[in-house]
Amino acid sequence: MLTRIRFSAPLFMALCFGLLLTACRTAQKFTESGDYDGAIEFCVQKLRGKSKKKTEYVQGLELAFQKAQARDLRIAENLAAANRPENWEKVNNMHRKIQDRQNLVAPLLPLVSKDGYRARFEFVSIEKLEAESREKAAEYLYNRAEDLLLQADRGDRLAARDAYSTLQDLERRYFSNYKNKDRMMQDARTLGTTHILFEVKNQSDQLLPREFQDRVMAMGTYDLNSEWKVFHFKPEQGIPVDYRVVFNIRRVDISPERINEREYVDEKEIQDGWDYVLDERGNVKKDTAGNDIKTPHYIRIRAIVLEAYQTKAARLSGMLEVYDATRNVRLDARDLGTEILFEHYAATFRGDARALSEASRRCIGNRPAPFPPDEDMLVQAADRLKPDIRQELRGNRAIL
Repeated sequence: MLTRIRFSAPLFMALCFGLLLTACRTAQKFTESGDYDGAIEFCVQKLRGKSKKKTEYVQGLELAFQKAQARDLRIAENLAAANRPENWEKVNNMHRKIQDRQNLVAPLLPLVSKDGYRARFEFVSIEKLEAESREKAAEYLYNRAEDLLLQADRGDRLAARDAYSTLQDLERRYFSNYKNKDRMMQDARTLGTTHILFEVKNQSDQLLPREFQDRVMAMGTYDLNSEWKVFHFKPEQGIPVDYRVVFNIRRVDISPERINEREYVDEKEIQDGWDYVLDERGNVKKDTAGNDIKTPHYIRIRAIVLEAYQTKAARLSGMLEVYDATRNVRLDARDLGTEILFEHYAATFRGDARALSEASRRCIGNRPAPFPPDEDMLVQAADRLKPDIRQELRGNRAIL
């Protein structure tokens, strides 16, 4: 059932007035809280595309625009008057805000409300001011990058990265082409990049297969390199090394091949037919339907299992050491290690197969397996260690 709600004319007018009052209070709230641009965006949204523009929104836009312009021009003038080079970025931000604000309002002009109120907007010739502040902001960033590169030339790698970031700001915010910015960025990239040489050394008394080192070293630079870090797996002519990371293998243990045999019994009670219930005369009892009464007959069965358990283990441990390549000073050391375990079960049985447990059934029929060669287990250990080494290389805080 559809219910129609009818409003009387006075009530309808009151609702409309309430909505209008709410809208006005919203714009007024923006302005009174100092969010002039919020008030401007609100009023522009209410006025854009409307043929009959409400006076409240026209006046609200006019007031908020006047206050926003006066505030930002005053801030920009004060910052410029302070004569501090680092202020020009803020000055340019103010000029761009003024420019964007004027561009937002300009399409609405001339702005006249349906009641005939004509708003007045004083636009500032901001293009020249913005161009001047943009040039000075770019010059400040350029000079700052030059100073940072001088520090980088003296060995401050982090200063080079700051210079690169500063020049990126210049490029993104002000000028894509500015003086010799591109060459300076190349210099900053070169001076700010850390080159790390990774090596594996066998300090144990065991001979390792050649494939072991190949597996460890086959991590791929794409897994390790980042924006400012480049890893190398062998020295490269013309590239100075900043850090050496050495994985020193200290101990390799390979256990004997062991076969442990044991014999055990699986037992189970199962139903084997039925036993009939007899009365005192030896006759089979009947139920109310005339059927023979019987009970399950259980028997205990058993199976004797002969199990062979094969084991062999390879344990490898070492230390990952980080050195300052220039001073040959150790900066960090982390213990790393892993274990490869070979296990195999084989079993036979005699007796009743129905007595076998699920665990026994999984082993029955398995034959003894050949033990893996020592070399294969060590290569597996290399593969197991590789993610731990990769994580240490990428996250080590001693490498800047």
